[in-house]
Amino acid sequence: MHELAITVIGPDRSGIVADVSEALAEVGANLTDSTMTRLRGHFAMTLICNGLSSQDAERALGPLATGGLIATVRPVEPEVDEAPAGEPYLVSVHGADRLGIVAAVTRVVAAAGGNITDLTTRLTGPLYLLVAEVDVPPGTADDLGERLAVVAAELDVDVSLRRSDSEIL
Repeated sequence: MHELAITVIGPDRSGIVADVSEALAEVGANLTDSTMTRLRGHFAMTLICNGLSSQDAERALGPLATGGLIATVRPVEPEVDEAPAGEPYLVSVHGADRLGIVAAVTRVVAAAGGNITDLTTRLTGPLYLLVAEVDVPPGTADDLGERLAVVAAELDVDVSLRRSDSEIL
């Protein structure tokens, strides 16, 4: 069986993670990767699992719709085990909210050959915060830092690029 990518969104409430994970466990799903968050009162989850068919996953998650949740299921090919192609860095941006921050910063990372592996943004009052984990091609971090500084000046925000510490998960 292929791996499945499952997304679940809807109004936030207590117990969603338990409901989704129990429904999938009951039909034999093995959750291999997941990310979950609360976005302005809405719950959002994306997970990768294996061990069941798309039809079984859809059937198991169907009853959750009565609580206002929308679940989608689609098959995906398993990730090919490759060593990371870049060096891990963390990009942080904070400043007054304005149109185009995410677009400008991510375009600079992409133009430098970087790959964004995780990105989170938050708006708190007038303050906008972006934190992105990126893999940067070896030896290009200094150039990327200079390009980000130019974008930061154009957007009137603060941007930092720093090497990520290795962590064991």
